[in-house]
Amino acid sequence: MHQHEEDPVAARRDRTHYLYLAVIGAVLLGIAVGFLAPGVAVELKPLGTGFVNLIKMMISPIIFCTIVLGVGSVRKAAKVGAVGGLALGYFLVMSTVALAIGLLVGNLLEPGSGLHLTQEIAEAGAKQAEGASESTTDFLLGIIPTTLVSAFTGGEVLQTLLVALLAGFALQAMGSAGEPVLRGIGHIQRLVFRILGMIMWAAPVGAFGAIAAVVGATGAAALKSLAVIMIGFYLTCGLFVFVVLGALLRLVAGINIWSLLKYLGREFLLILSTSSSESALPRLIAKMEHLGVSKPVVGITVPTGYSFNLDGTAIYLTMASLFTAEAMGDPLSLGEQISLLVFMIIASKGAAGVTGAGLATLAGGLQSHRPELVDGVGLIVGIDRFMSEARALTNFAGNAVATVLVGTWTKEIDKERVAEVLAGRVPFDEQTLVDDHAPAAVPDQRSEEGEEKARAGV
Repeated sequence: MHQHEEDPVAARRDRTHYLYLAVIGAVLLGIAVGFLAPGVAVELKPLGTGFVNLIKMMISPIIFCTIVLGVGSVRKAAKVGAVGGLALGYFLVMSTVALAIGLLVGNLLEPGSGLHLTQEIAEAGAKQAEGASESTTDFLLGIIPTTLVSAFTGGEVLQTLLVALLAGFALQAMGSAGEPVLRGIGHIQRLVFRILGMIMWAAPVGAFGAIAAVVGATGAAALKSLAVIMIGFYLTCGLFVFVVLGALLRLVAGINIWSLLKYLGREFLLILSTSSSESALPRLIAKMEHLGVSKPVVGITVPTGYSFNLDGTAIYLTMASLFTAEAMGDPLSLGEQISLLVFMIIASKGAAGVTGAGLATLAGGLQSHRPELVDGVGLIVGIDRFMSEARALTNFAGNAVATVLVGTWTKEIDKERVAEVLAGRVPFDEQTLVDDHAPAAVPDQRSEEGEEKARAGV
């Protein structure tokens, strides 16, 4: 019986293994096409955009189902508040640490001192600054959707979060009358994850188009002159993830950062090929629940982290600001650096997960503090895509670590299961992305097949 249960799972796992090998192949092919036929490569951009848009289409329903199931199945509303408060406090501290590290390395490297600005680059910078200014009031009012369902159609993560929290608390208050609704949402979640599983098969095509377009548009010459800030930025992100986050994870949860990142390897590959950490958001939710963190913690920490815990973006904003100022021959004083950073901390909250949003925030920040530097943003436009890889990877690692830490602090994590999953003894089901082994949010939510699998597999 046990043998019979395991075989189809193993076969399915192998099939998706080929998918990710195809993604790597597509990335290499994209780089080759970008160098050999840049004109053709630039035209391939819609392939990458189309794939990322397909995944973005799934984000609202996935966040909605996850949060409603997470919040609705908790009997005490205070518990959800405690998780949210802890998560937001942690995000604020980590963003500040990330900004400080970016400042430190940026001041040591002085990356932009040897560059010169051309008219074309200046115009590119000015273009980025348009439409980037958003006040805190606008941002807060923007969290409220126009109608209850427009959050799903508008693709706004924070709006979906608000509607889902309201629905979750309402179902919680309804008690047993709300259970059929919760069960229904549980089934919808399975459907949504299954659709996502199907979309993932288009990943190699998306990766090929995205990478080819960037390499074709950037060319080798621009990369060489900007290598210092790129390498400096990658090193800073590495330092932050492995030293700062790694130490925190070891101290608080007793987990090795390498084993957690290895468990999320496929998600990192997906981000690397699409350069948007949002493309892996739905899978992070599924994988964190599989890891043994409770539904409420995953449902609240992961989506909020995507808007408020942008460690990579924070490092990027500081280093890019210093770089631009030096490239323009007008370095920022320490006081100016700090006031600009305070602005960036607030502004970056609106730049959640979207490729290119970091550039708009950077331009908006410079526009409000040092308008004469905005033209310099054009220098970064060329390599922004390569930096957004590291930015997205760092944001993603930060959110994965945050989920484990918040789970540990609120005692909403199954330590034994974490050890089993990270050791590879409880494989993740790539086909459904929904964890049948996890305790159901509502009694009877698991199907008989799920019960049988759980008995056989655990």
